[in-house]
Amino acid sequence: MRAVTIKEFGGPEVLTVEDVARPEPLPTEVLVRVHAAGVNPVDWKTRLGHGMAGLQTFPLIVGWDVSGVVEEAGFGVTTLRPGDEVYGMPWFPRAAGGYAEYVTAPARQWARKPATVDHVHAAAVPLAALTAWQALVDTAQVRAGQRVLITAAAGGVGHFAVQFARHLGARVIATASAPRHPWLKELGAEQTIDYTATRVEDAAADVDVVIDLVGDASPRTLKVLRPGGLLVGVPGGVSPELAEAGAAAGVRTTPFLVEPDGPALATIAGLIDAGQVAVEVEETFPLERAAAAHLRGEAGRTRGKLVLTT
Repeated sequence: MRAVTIKEFGGPEVLTVEDVARPEPLPTEVLVRVHAAGVNPVDWKTRLGHGMAGLQTFPLIVGWDVSGVVEEAGFGVTTLRPGDEVYGMPWFPRAAGGYAEYVTAPARQWARKPATVDHVHAAAVPLAALTAWQALVDTAQVRAGQRVLITAAAGGVGHFAVQFARHLGARVIATASAPRHPWLKELGAEQTIDYTATRVEDAAADVDVVIDLVGDASPRTLKVLRPGGLLVGVPGGVSPELAEAGAAAGVRTTPFLVEPDGPALATIAGLIDAGQVAVEVEETFPLERAAAAHLRGEAGRTRGKLVLTT
């Protein structure tokens, strides 16, 4: 099968398409024929030797977002069968090999693909949407009426977080550059802040939950939180200095890392099929142009997601 492999950490040029052995499913696993693979910041951070690099071995096939069709089911699999359309974020943070024509993973790390979107849009969902869902629902336990501030709201995780927070009944404050504001309001943001012109702490206050998707939260960010409020640090977690400042200010801070979650993906698929959640794909690239996709993503101005097609 064709796969995008790297043999050393480095720039986009280390991504090369090669023919490699097709994986075989173990008991309780399924073999999925990949139709599309999402591109995420963790992909290029890992390629550079950061992100999840310390957990990987060479040669490495990067990528965790997958949408495709079950080709073969291993012994013991009862939830899926060949021909089922599925999507998932298998194995994270261990290597999943998403930038390839085939992937194997435990059956229960997958869910049936949303029926109302194609594989390209489905591949844009798992890692970003699970990050947003688990941060808001499982970690912050957001409730109706709460005020939720989401930074980098126009990105992959951010545009799902805005929609999920609104679905939960929260009042959403979103940071993004000004041209993204009308779109974010369509997604459910009540207030938008242009981070290029305004400091967040000057425009927001009495916030219950901050979902920091930039990784640059500082003690100044904590000023927007009400007493007892929570900051969830997604990329890079929470520094000891920030945790100490939070404790001194009477607010809570917590690091976060997404996990594979088939049941949550099934719930998210239901929201997409019900028309309550939209999936934004800015651009697609063939597998052979994975390096170009990384360059595009690293520029940091993506609206929604980038996707590779096989």
